[in-house]
Amino acid sequence: MTSSDVQVLENAIKWSEQHTFWLCTVVSTFGSSPRPPGSMMVVRRDGQYRGSLSGGCIEESFVEKVSTDCFTQDSQIVCYGQGGYFPDRELPCGGSVHILVERLRPSVATYHYVVALYRAATQSLPVIKTIVVPQSCQSVLKTEDVRNERVKVEGDRISVTIAPPLTVFIAGLSTVATFCANFAISLGFRTLVCEHREDALLNMAEQLDKGVILIKEFPARYLEREGCSQATAILSLTHDPRIDDLTMMEALTLPAFYIGAMGSERNSLHRKERLVRLCNFSPEQVSRIHAPVGLNIGSKTPSEIALSIMADIVCRKNGVQDVG
Repeated sequence: MTSSDVQVLENAIKWSEQHTFWLCTVVSTFGSSPRPPGSMMVVRRDGQYRGSLSGGCIEESFVEKVSTDCFTQDSQIVCYGQGGYFPDRELPCGGSVHILVERLRPSVATYHYVVALYRAATQSLPVIKTIVVPQSCQSVLKTEDVRNERVKVEGDRISVTIAPPLTVFIAGLSTVATFCANFAISLGFRTLVCEHREDALLNMAEQLDKGVILIKEFPARYLEREGCSQATAILSLTHDPRIDDLTMMEALTLPAFYIGAMGSERNSLHRKERLVRLCNFSPEQVSRIHAPVGLNIGSKTPSEIALSIMADIVCRKNGVQDVG
């Protein structure tokens, strides 16, 4: 889930007690599509909406269909594109997108339903909601595995995993770290930068793009207190062993799907040896650390290094591991 999907659920809560609205989820795509399965949009009859189903290809047509009462069932599957129900708007890529459309009327039950989804998306409490089309949602159950496919289709039975947004946590500011943070925001990750050093805050904080969350605290202390979900990538990119080593120590106790630290082959090997010797981590545990971090793309400049790091994170997030 991305931060924009969280905004969708925030608006659903605002509308839930006074407005009928349609909560829409991308179920599957064929061909090129800018929005993956699980992406959401919420629409009111008066044309107000938040989120996106296709990156702009079909939203105008979809909102128009909502305003003319095309979607009257509690839930239904709508297809746009090749072979779709609405051939008046084809996807430029020539592909197709299938959308789960839930019609939600104003009520206390609707409020509690969307609040449950919002909490799952923001409080590390992932759930799976199950819908049998054309009925309303039958169950919202907790789950611990957020690495599986976001949407599962079994005939008319649709299961959608709602989990915290994919997050990049960066320990300490550096030139590479600022590029990584800004790339992460543009890729749709919730992005946290944790920095306690006054000189770094004074000289580098202003280079962070809007949307990056800056936390003025020692990174390892923050991780120890707050933890993280399985949907988190943890990076330490300072070349300062006081930050990098302690961040790695905390990261190895957490379920992050990616852990990376910057450094040469030699320094990375020495760090892993220290973690085994001094902190009683096993070699298997420290093997979770990607160090040197990033794909081998021959990167030299800070921006190229950051690009290699974010490319590796995206590969791991998408289940692609045999690259570089």
